Amino acid sequence: MSLLVSTTADPGRFHSFGPHHIDELGARYGLSADNLHAVRTISQVLPFRVNEYVLSHLIDWDRIPDDPIFRLVFPQRGMLAAADERIVGDLLRAGDRKGLRGEVARIRAGLNPHPSGQQQHNVPSLDGQELPGMQHKYRETVLYFPQQGQTCHAYCTYCFRWAQFVGDADLRFAAPGPEQLVSYLHRHPAVTDVLVTGGDPMIMSTERLRSHVEPLLAVDTVRTIRFGTKAVAYWPYRFVSDSDADDLLRLFEQVVASGRNVAVMAHFSHPRELATEVATRAIARIRSTGAVVYCQAPLIRYVNDDARAWSEMWRAELAVGAVPYYMFVERDTGPRDYFQVPLTRAADIFRTAYQDLPGLARTVRGPVMSATPGKVLVDGVERTPDGDFFQLRLIQARDRRLVGRPFRARWSADAAWLSDLEIDPAAPADILAAVSPSAARPGAAVTA
Repeated sequence: MSLLVSTTADPGRFHSFGPHHIDELGARYGLSADNLHAVRTISQVLPFRVNEYVLSHLIDWDRIPDDPIFRLVFPQRGMLAAADERIVGDLLRAGDRKGLRGEVARIRAGLNPHPSGQQQHNVPSLDGQELPGMQHKYRETVLYFPQQGQTCHAYCTYCFRWAQFVGDADLRFAAPGPEQLVSYLHRHPAVTDVLVTGGDPMIMSTERLRSHVEPLLAVDTVRTIRFGTKAVAYWPYRFVSDSDADDLLRLFEQVVASGRNVAVMAHFSHPRELATEVATRAIARIRSTGAVVYCQAPLIRYVNDDARAWSEMWRAELAVGAVPYYMFVERDTGPRDYFQVPLTRAADIFRTAYQDLPGLARTVRGPVMSATPGKVLVDGVERTPDGDFFQLRLIQARDRRLVGRPFRARWSADAAWLSDLEIDPAAPADILAAVSPSAARPGAAVTA
């Protein structure tokens, strides 16, 4: 039977729950008063959204609050500084809406809402005008944020794009349509890949998504269209039994038939997200169109910070025909202090999990920091008579001349991000310049 004919029972329409449903969820699952207070308070600052599939199929309610998926989608105490959490809680109890809005704005501004220079350095321009809803950091790839795709089926508490979801237009990347993108691509033939992202483009109807994708097929130099999505994990019915699921797969087939690659960049954060029948069915249907599924996620404390979880997840991805791609380092934004894992431990976790893999799963790279100069890979720790060093390498760079170039930084037990490291002054001058805090300047999105 064709995989374009769904055989999985329709679970009904998608239904999500947000801050207004906290008491309902608390009564349904017996959440403690402390859990409810944390969700109610922190969701004033950070986005909160969950859906029936995640609640019913992914969370182990016998293990809360320590269940990894529960921590992945429900705000937890400690995600905000204690003083900020106390201020927000007091204002909530007092019903002071004006004061609450002011404090929330202050707290959000201090959470680095656009890490790695996204707004300052990555926004491209055309004829002197900045283009909304686009980022162009690496020569070959443009990120495109359709306006109608600026939400997700559920929100990850670690998400580095949390600022897209909090209702502040000044913090959001959103393009009303593809016209400016197409014009930009015609002027920049070196761009071969367009990553359609968000939010999550799979939140859109297929008809709406098609209106953003089909115009790209008129640009001959675009050879790969990527879709960044968490839907395969959080709402796999999007590819199986939603009313336009078959139309979505036909859109993938159309792109593949045009001679392009379709890459579905699936975000799996924990092996449990791959354990349901409908998730594996979704991946099989996507692959039946000729699309390739690549899997990536950050290393997240309390969620997947052990080698066994990563080894199990990468093996599960390989088993369903997906490609393990990236283990990222949690970015320096949002509740970063709650989730971050020191780089030395991240390297140990990656190495231990990687050693356990069969060869075909060793496509994965990590741990990787998506920092201002580019993607910095932590290759390991070098022990020398002069001390210990992190071995580092730029596997993607704003300046492509730096790609593949190794360098090193003084080892630190606590360092969790590039800015925490002391780069070896013996590194080449161009690398030192690139990884210094002042390296990337406005307008320096791409170096040809």
